[in-house]
Amino acid sequence: MTALDRRDRVRESFDDLGVDALLVSGLTNVRYLTGFSGSNGAVLVGREPRLDRLATDFRYLTQVAAECPGVEVVDVRSVVDGLAAYAVSAGIGHVGFEAVHLSVADHTRLAAEHRDLDLVATTGAVEALRSVKDDDELDALAEACRLSDVALAALLPEIRVGMTERQIARRLEWLMLEAGAEAISFDSIVATGPHSAIPHHTPTDRAVERGDLLKIDFGARHAGYHADETRTFVVGADPEPWQRDLHDLVARAQRAGVEALGVGVDVRDVDHAARSLIAAAGHAEHFGHGLGHGVGLDIHEAPMIGYSATGILGDRTPVTVEPGVYLPGRGGVRIEDTLVVRTGGPVSLTTTTRDLLVL
Repeated sequence: MTALDRRDRVRESFDDLGVDALLVSGLTNVRYLTGFSGSNGAVLVGREPRLDRLATDFRYLTQVAAECPGVEVVDVRSVVDGLAAYAVSAGIGHVGFEAVHLSVADHTRLAAEHRDLDLVATTGAVEALRSVKDDDELDALAEACRLSDVALAALLPEIRVGMTERQIARRLEWLMLEAGAEAISFDSIVATGPHSAIPHHTPTDRAVERGDLLKIDFGARHAGYHADETRTFVVGADPEPWQRDLHDLVARAQRAGVEALGVGVDVRDVDHAARSLIAAAGHAEHFGHGLGHGVGLDIHEAPMIGYSATGILGDRTPVTVEPGVYLPGRGGVRIEDTLVVRTGGPVSLTTTTRDLLVL
């Protein structure tokens, strides 16, 4: 699907939104609709393709020419102001804006300086389209996941008692880049021993001790698309019974969540499938986050999968399934995969074994 095809899909929503154009200022959405990957840009999608304009400044003009063929450019430093002025000059009256991305200060200024514009707040107009991926997007996501698995496979034989969390994290991130990733998806979570009970732990200089749980949450980025994967291990000793039981519980919950994925399924039903097993085992209070989320150009994007989330899963929608149980002061286990919801059943893009390995 081309960038123009994606903008055409946005145009189809204009009547429902009550707008004649949409001012898109969220940078991920700008990239989705134009291909532009710079740090200063916005796009105005008009009723007709000839009205579309991408705004950026002098620093990115060469980049725009390479990334965004066929899109007319407004060369201006303040991109939302430049597109508002263009909309007025083009006689566009009702302009939608992304309420999540346009600041109050920018909205106040635009409303004061362009009184001919009727600014209409919108939410999720582009994000809803992004949740269903085309072939090129799925290929990029699959490659990001493959690179993640390759890097983890190279790392595991190197892990030893005495290595610090920071050393493991930095080594893993280097291995992802060495494998061919353009960047890491996010700062890697490496948590040992009692730190593994902290869901989003920041790596420290704590050294791995014999018998520790080791939780690694990481991902590679390829062509703008993010992988997300978590595995939990034991280092230097056979697992203690409580560690094995905890890992088995989380593994069963993850399988239940994965099996619940399907086209047309309510996201809360997917969450319940996994969460109910954890609650039945007496650990409801030890699983306090959602079961998963969409993934793509952002590491967290629609749809969210949780007990209070809303939405129905569509075909070709990548999501994570990542239950966890965290026992404060002792340790925690999380198992996470990036999968694609398909009509024939979910397909896991991350493939490292989910078994409790001893490193």
